[in-house]
Amino acid sequence: MLDLVVAGGLAVLPGGAQPADIGVAGGRIAAIGAPGSLAGLPAARTIDAAGQIVVPGGIDPHVHCGFPITGTGADTAPPAHVSRAALHGGTTTMLDFVICDHASGLQESIEARQRAWAGACHCDYGFHLWLSGKVPEAHLAALPEAIQDGHASVKLFTTDSRPTQKGRMVPAGSQWEVLKIVAASGGIAAIHAEDDDIVMHMYEKLIREQRVGFEHMAEVHSTLSEELSFRRVIGLAEAVPGAALYLMHVSAATGVAAVAESRARGFPIYGETLHLYLLHDQTAYRRPNGQIYHTYPSLKFPEDQAALWRGARDGALQCIATDGLCCPLQIKLHGRRIDDTTGGNASVEPRLALMYSEMVVERGYSLEAFVRLTSTNAARIMGLHPRKGCLAVGSDADIAVLDPNAGRILRHQDLHEADYTAWEGRRVAIWPSATILRGKLVVEHGKFLGAPSDGQFVPRKLDAEIISRPAV
Repeated sequence: MLDLVVAGGLAVLPGGAQPADIGVAGGRIAAIGAPGSLAGLPAARTIDAAGQIVVPGGIDPHVHCGFPITGTGADTAPPAHVSRAALHGGTTTMLDFVICDHASGLQESIEARQRAWAGACHCDYGFHLWLSGKVPEAHLAALPEAIQDGHASVKLFTTDSRPTQKGRMVPAGSQWEVLKIVAASGGIAAIHAEDDDIVMHMYEKLIREQRVGFEHMAEVHSTLSEELSFRRVIGLAEAVPGAALYLMHVSAATGVAAVAESRARGFPIYGETLHLYLLHDQTAYRRPNGQIYHTYPSLKFPEDQAALWRGARDGALQCIATDGLCCPLQIKLHGRRIDDTTGGNASVEPRLALMYSEMVVERGYSLEAFVRLTSTNAARIMGLHPRKGCLAVGSDADIAVLDPNAGRILRHQDLHEADYTAWEGRRVAIWPSATILRGKLVVEHGKFLGAPSDGQFVPRKLDAEIISRPAV
């Protein structure tokens, strides 16, 4: 007997989009057939998806829950809050971070993060390991075991980002040592790349010139900084046998070009951008409450947006994430200067609807490309595939049913993250009528049916193909 059948929708399968019935049993996809082919099988529940689009649950590979917000004394929203919003929007898996404190052992930091999330997340989740500063020898020694235990990605900063965040940047020597260990252990390095010398020089310059308003962010976190930092870390990684890179939040045409050129040389590098960068440019900083549009690195210019869209279409960029940092508007507006404005934004929930509207409806991307950029590629690069990121027999039954008749104007009071949204007043052409997590119907027509105990930690192991060549 099947637990659930999603019947008659246009399903985006690994082989392409086609009308299909999907049968679920024991939390996994048990059968896929032509419309009506599963009608004769007993099922506890059937969802009529006729006229709707059925896709794998979204995967957001870059969120920050329960994260300390520099200079405010506040933390971002906890996983229970953010994951609930994610499911409302059709995202079923999030990747967050373990901040590996120098005062604690690596395993101790991991276990503390696991305790904080266990039974407190509505959707499935995993963690990148976040290393900072001159990485302690003890952390380096513990990395291989942590990667083998399912934390397959390690985050490094090449900048402190702000003068008030000293100690975040990993110096080049430590980057090199980490890359060697991560490569030998079958993992991938996830990099926040900006040129620290250029960034800090521009902070000093603009403060000296008394041009300190956050509207000048694009001068500090510049296209030049992205180019220099990307090319340096790529050059370092290309010199390490077996290394692979995931460049987080690519924001500039210079970054797209650096990633594309490395991929053309056959290096296993993958680029992530944000829907914030795709849909807003630096002029948004001059709007009322312009801080809501900021994350690090900064918004850039129309020519950079155009390059990001080309990169998403042509294969230089593989993932569209959020850098989700959910906090109240009061906290988001706390800073007004180039050196105290809070990055990130509350944006996990509308990601799928926004990207479908902008990609499929406005720009003519295929449904397959939409699914790759919002789910499948993240699953493959981060070691979740084929359990996650695809509608296939044996995969987890993580499913979003997207209803073209449920398009709407986005308003913060209708969303579930914060008392503001960077997408206020924007129309989306679609919205999930149902979200299914491992076979459990957790959202139906806007009604939340999930529980904080539903989410599970998903250990990750990278496929050898991902770290041997640009396979996605």
